[in-house]
Amino acid sequence: MARAAVFGNTSENANPSTDSFELDCAFDGHGALEKIVEAARVGKPYAMAFVDMRMDSNWDGLETIEKLWKVQPSLQVVICTAYSDHSWSEITAKLGQTERFLILKKPFDSIEARQMACALTEKWELLNNLDKLVQERTVQISETRDIAVFVLASLAESRDPETGEHLERIRSYSHILAEELRNNSPYSEWIDDKFMENLYRSSPLHDIGKIGIPDSILLKPGTLTDEEFEIMKQHSIIGAEALGSTIKTSIGESFLEMASDIAKYHHERFDGGGYPEGLKQQEIPLPARIVALADVYDALTSSRVYKLAFRPELAFTMIKEERGRHFDPLVVDAFVNRYNDFLQVHSITELEKTSILLGAD
Repeated sequence: MARAAVFGNTSENANPSTDSFELDCAFDGHGALEKIVEAARVGKPYAMAFVDMRMDSNWDGLETIEKLWKVQPSLQVVICTAYSDHSWSEITAKLGQTERFLILKKPFDSIEARQMACALTEKWELLNNLDKLVQERTVQISETRDIAVFVLASLAESRDPETGEHLERIRSYSHILAEELRNNSPYSEWIDDKFMENLYRSSPLHDIGKIGIPDSILLKPGTLTDEEFEIMKQHSIIGAEALGSTIKTSIGESFLEMASDIAKYHHERFDGGGYPEGLKQQEIPLPARIVALADVYDALTSSRVYKLAFRPELAFTMIKEERGRHFDPLVVDAFVNRYNDFLQVHSITELEKTSILLGAD
């Protein structure tokens, strides 16, 4: 049942003869606002309101409507007014050119009021249902996009049997670092919910450019020659260019811009000794500085074709020793503060691998 309200000079004995609406009444703007606030609090918003232009309070009808809309922007309103109260131009100048209100001129009969109530309530319900549908579809699209991103990232490293685990760990490590920086560092002003969301989506794409590196180099069990290493370093450029091309054809996908920065700059060093551009300190985008540490830690604690995994405690020491050299000092501090969380992510992955080997569920 839709909820409607009558706000203004109403009789306490008002008892509309209709079963179509759940009706409430208030006798001035302050009382109306209290009802709207309480309805929002309990999750039962009003569909519409009849608002008298003349009220026995400091607020007239227009001021009351403005205050109600601040709490519930979707509220549909019927303005009850006499010809002498306000002109149409005065009302629109105050409330703006909006489709959220209609004007009902006095005197009016119950049929007019009921017709408006039915029309606006149905409109509110349609808009409300549409909004819910849009939200559901947005979530579905977001989930599909995340899956596509992860599959794309996996393709780049499909020659590595631990690709999925590696990408999940990078995503988890990066999130842990960003969360700590958000809560306990000068970087907090740059790390908002959108930053966290974009980092979650973009961090798995850090090595997307490896798809352009030959197997003979990417999977070489021994040390790369200088020439081979120069080819390997091109994966940061390849990844950034691929993502840059995608950005040009996408609308509103800010995470791709972050992904491009990460792909290009996560091999830069805080002291300027990295590649591809030799950026240093704050010249390196913050997301790339975060993923840089996450990627190195995971590389140290994981087996590769050319090396065995280091123990986590040794990797911890090695990361700390690179504070201010390879890594941003504040990112290292965040790593130290949340090291136990890193260990938990690592141990979960190891447990899952053991379960698979043993055939456990």
